[in-house]
Amino acid sequence: MDNHDSYEQHYFCHHTDMPNLDNGDKIIMPLSSLDRLTSLKIDYPMLLETLNPKTGRVSHCGVLEFTAEEGNIYTPRWMMKNMGLEEGDVVLIKSASLPKGTYIKLQPHKKEFVELSNPKALLEAKLRNFSCLSTSDTIMLMHNNKKFYIDVVQTKPGFVISVIETDCEVDFAIPLDCTEPENQFDRRL
Repeated sequence: MDNHDSYEQHYFCHHTDMPNLDNGDKIIMPLSSLDRLTSLKIDYPMLLETLNPKTGRVSHCGVLEFTAEEGNIYTPRWMMKNMGLEEGDVVLIKSASLPKGTYIKLQPHKKEFVELSNPKALLEAKLRNFSCLSTSDTIMLMHNNKKFYIDVVQTKPGFVISVIETDCEVDFAIPLDCTEPENQFDRRL
């Protein structure tokens, strides 16, 4: 696609053992993509749509740096899993323009997350490593060397939102492993 206002490129997708890559939604792209992205009239900060052409699964992300080998990108492992991508699969990257988020509803996989001393403050700190959230994605947050998986149940004002420099209202759904009645769970938050 040779549209002067959008970016669209296929890459081979990989994960890396960079310590902080899995702690957010940012990817590593080749330097040539920076040249192309900066020459376009795209919205900043740079937000991208990622598409697995085999499955049709879509996610969204930001860019951490432009140091990947030509033709390759590096993504967080949790993002590859969400999209059904295997090491070396082809992924389509497109520029995206997303609304600023106002509301997020999250469902932790384990009640242990909401039993932490202040899960909302922890979430606020960890979401600084994210550029956007997509309804139906499962994100991973690392805290005290423990991985917490959290489903994004709902986002407003759209199905996908930017969480950069925005103040979102956050609600938690009952954790997947919780057996308590809903009213008891709500009082603990």
